[in-house]
Amino acid sequence: MTAEFVKLEFEGPVALITIDRPKALNAINLQVLTELDGALTQILAHADARVLILTGGGEKAFVAGADIAEMANFTPMQGLALSTKGHQVFARLEALPIPTIAAVNGFALGGGLELALACDLLYASEKARLGLPEVSLAVIPGFGGTQRLTRLVGRNRARELVFTGDAIDAAKAKEIGLALEVLAPEALLPRCKEIAQKIASRGPVALAQAKRVMEAGADLPLKDANEIERQAFGLLFGTDDLKEGMRAFLEKRKAAFKNA
Repeated sequence: MTAEFVKLEFEGPVALITIDRPKALNAINLQVLTELDGALTQILAHADARVLILTGGGEKAFVAGADIAEMANFTPMQGLALSTKGHQVFARLEALPIPTIAAVNGFALGGGLELALACDLLYASEKARLGLPEVSLAVIPGFGGTQRLTRLVGRNRARELVFTGDAIDAAKAKEIGLALEVLAPEALLPRCKEIAQKIASRGPVALAQAKRVMEAGADLPLKDANEIERQAFGLLFGTDDLKEGMRAFLEKRKAAFKNA
């Protein structure tokens, strides 16, 4: 089935997902979640994909939030089902074995910010506004925002944003460690593609292990986390890519990695 709101393209080793639902400022509903899930499946099946960039269609919004019109008359069980679906899809995004980049080109509110938080790296346009305004609707973030934001910017900043429901601009997002860079709107996607191409040139098996190790060790005692790193480091010496990378370094040439 052709996706209506989630567009997937491949530019060499870079996959690009665009949430494109302009009449609703790219708001997330059940259909968007289902289509996003399908796009992730296609990326996993694409052997040459090395990096994913995720952005919003148009100039106003990355993703302006979840679809309030769809949710307004939900029962508790329907609300739980929506949250469950969102958690499942965002967890799949977070667990992709390739690095992921959120190119936040406009409003990233509620579910939109939660989507960006499920990516590994976040770059923002000068026009971006980021926040979790759910409490103004008498609900809370339901796609992992309370947890991922806390882990990224710390308890106090996360509580301030969740409790007030306020949106912040891109400069403030960078100041608190939410965004890595703030760019002119026309420079955002080219910059993300530049970073993606650089990442794509590195050893893909090593990138997958680096991502796994950092995620797995984040909530563990340092001794246990270091053990995960130690094991992964040793295992990589059994890969063809490591042998190629080290040969290329010694021979002063560009490595030709094969993800093996």
